[in-house]
Amino acid sequence: MGVEVRELLEAAVSGIGGQTRPGQVEMAEAVNGSMEDGSHLLVQAGTGTGKSLGYLVPALLHALEDRRVVVSTATLALQSQLVDRDMPALLEATEKLLPRRPAYAIQKGRNNYACLHRIREGAPDEDGMLIDVPPPGAVGQQVLELRDWAEQQLLDGEAGDRDHAPSHQYQAWQQVAIAARECLGAQKCPYGDECFAEKAKEQARKADIVITNHALLSIDAFENHTVLPEHDVVIVDEAHELPARVTGAAGAELSPQLVERAAKRARRFVDDDNADDLIDASDALRAALDETREGRIEAANGAVLEAAALVRDAARSVYSDLNKKSDDKDDPDGAKRQSKGAVKEIFDVAERVAALSDLDVVWLIDRERFGRELRIAPLTVAGLLRELVLKDRTVVLTSATLTLGGDFDAIARQVGLRPADKLDLGDELPSIDADSETGPLPWRGLDVGSPFEYEKQGILYVAKHLPPPHRDGLGKKQFEEIIDLITAAGGRTLGLFSSRRAAEAATAAVREATELKVLCQGDAQLGELAREFVDDPETSLFGTLSLWQGIDVPGSTCNLVIIDRVPFPRPDEPLMAARQRAVDEAGGNGFMAVAATHAALLLAQGTGRLIRRTTDRGVVAILDPRIVTARYGGYLRASLPPMWPTADREKVLGALKRLQDS
Repeated sequence: MGVEVRELLEAAVSGIGGQTRPGQVEMAEAVNGSMEDGSHLLVQAGTGTGKSLGYLVPALLHALEDRRVVVSTATLALQSQLVDRDMPALLEATEKLLPRRPAYAIQKGRNNYACLHRIREGAPDEDGMLIDVPPPGAVGQQVLELRDWAEQQLLDGEAGDRDHAPSHQYQAWQQVAIAARECLGAQKCPYGDECFAEKAKEQARKADIVITNHALLSIDAFENHTVLPEHDVVIVDEAHELPARVTGAAGAELSPQLVERAAKRARRFVDDDNADDLIDASDALRAALDETREGRIEAANGAVLEAAALVRDAARSVYSDLNKKSDDKDDPDGAKRQSKGAVKEIFDVAERVAALSDLDVVWLIDRERFGRELRIAPLTVAGLLRELVLKDRTVVLTSATLTLGGDFDAIARQVGLRPADKLDLGDELPSIDADSETGPLPWRGLDVGSPFEYEKQGILYVAKHLPPPHRDGLGKKQFEEIIDLITAAGGRTLGLFSSRRAAEAATAAVREATELKVLCQGDAQLGELAREFVDDPETSLFGTLSLWQGIDVPGSTCNLVIIDRVPFPRPDEPLMAARQRAVDEAGGNGFMAVAATHAALLLAQGTGRLIRRTTDRGVVAILDPRIVTARYGGYLRASLPPMWPTADREKVLGALKRLQDS
C-alpha cells in the first residue's frame, strides 16, 4: 500500500501536535494486525495513551482498501468528538501520505434527528390526531423554536441533529422527532427527499468510516444489519459499556398508560370493539400491577402474566384491523401508519412478557408520578453479541478499563468471546446458547498500559480502621473521615457515592462542619456543576453514578477522590439478581461473576477520575475496609490503577496538606 501504520501514526501525532507513545504504537499495530487477519482484539489503553488515534489510524489504512469500518462509542459526546475534532485533524495531518482522502460520516438513531413530518404536520395527540398547535407554556415555546431551527437547518444544508438544537426539554424534542417504528419511511413520507435521518444514512453509505453509538450498533444487529451500511470491521470504543448498552437496546417497557395511549390513537382506524378491548386490557394490566409487589416477575405472578396475555391478544386484533386497509390514500397524513407502529410495539412487548422465557428477566417498578410499569431485558447478551455482531465481522474492543481482576476474562465472557471452559454468566450457560451454531471465536487481549506513573502520582488509601458500611447509609465515623480528608485537601475533592442519599448526607455534613464549598449532584444541571467544579479549584463536587464515569477534571481541581463504599449492585436490583442466580444455578460463583465484576468495573472507572495527565497528583480514598479485608478484595484491587497503597491515615492527611500548599 505504500504507507505503514507506524509511519501514518507518527505523521498524525506530529501534525496534531505531540509525540507518539509506545502504548499507542503497540495498539495501532495490533489493531492493524487484527483487521488483516480477521481475529477479534480486546485492547486496554489507559488514560493518556492516545487511544482514539490508536484505532483511527489503522482504520484509515483499512478504509483505503475499500473495506468500510464502523466505530461505535457508548456516548453521543464521544461520537461527536470523533467527528468534530479527531477525524478532521487526523485527515489533515495525514493527507500527504494517503492516495485519497477517506470519507467519514456520523450516524445516530432516527430520534436524534428532527422529523419534518412532525414539524410540518404536527405530533399525534392521545386520539391519534396530528395536532399542529404546540402545548402551552415553556415546552410549547421550545417546540416553536425547534421548528424554526429545523427549517433553518434544512436551508443551510445542516444535519438537523439534536446535539446542535437550541436548549430544550425532552418533552419538546418529542414533538419534533419520531421513533423509527412510527416513521412513514422515505418512500411514503411527503418529506422523504428532505429527511434529515435519511440524508445521514445516505452519507454513511458513501463513507469509508462510519461513527455511531452502541445503541444503534445493537439495533443494526437486531434488524438484520439493515440500519448501518455494510461493513466488515467494528471498532468498539468505551467497550466496557457495550454489554449494558446492548441490554438496554434489547430491553423494553410495558405500562397501562402506553397500552391505553396506543388504543386511543388506533380508535379512529379500527372497530370500536377492538379498541375497547385494548383499553380494557390496559385496565386489567393496571389492576394486576397495583396488586403486585415491586421486583422480579416469575411464574407465580399469574395475574400479571394473564394481564400481559390479554394485552397481547387485544393488540393483535387491533393490529390486524389496522392492516385490513393499507392503501396509502386512506392515510394521507401518516397517522394510521404511526398508530400501527405503536400498536405493533405493544404487541411485541406484551407477547414477550407473557411468554416469560428463561432467557428474559421481567420486573415491576413504580415510577411514582408516572405509575407502575413492567420492564423486560435479556438475562445475558453474550449470545446475541456473538451471533449478531462477532460471528461475521472483525471486532476490536477498547477501553481504559477492560481488565478486571487482572485479566480480560470477565469482559470476554460478557461480550460472547470467552470459550466455554468455565461455568459463568455468558456463553457458559447452556440454556442461553442451546441454539448457537457458533463455536469459540479467536481473540486476544492486549494491555498497552498507560503513560502515567501511577505509583508516583497517586496514593490508594483504604480507611481500614472504619467499620464496614451498612444499609442505613454513612455513619458518624465515615462523616468524620470525609471532613478530615476534604479539609486536608482544602476542597479539591470529587466525592463518588453509592446513592443519592449518601451524597446528600455527606454534603450536609461537610457544609455544617467547614467553610468549604461543596456542590452536590441535583443542586443544578450536572454540566453546570462540573463547570463550576473545574473553574474553582477549592470547590468540591459530590454525586453518584454519572460522576463515576462521566467527568474529566485534570489538574489541581481534583486532588482527592473519595469513594464511600464498594459499589456492588443492590441486592433487590432484579436484573443483576437474576443473572447472579443463573450463574449459581449453573454451578458457578454468581457473586464473583456478576456482583464483584460490576463493582470492579465501577471502582476502576471511579479511581480513574484522579490521574488524567502526567502532572496530576493526589489520593483516592476508599472508606470501605472490605477492599482489603474481604476474600474478594484482591480481585477488586487487581482491577484498579497501580497506585501506591496505604492504610496510614496520617500519611495521607499529610500528603493532601502538602499538595494543597504546593
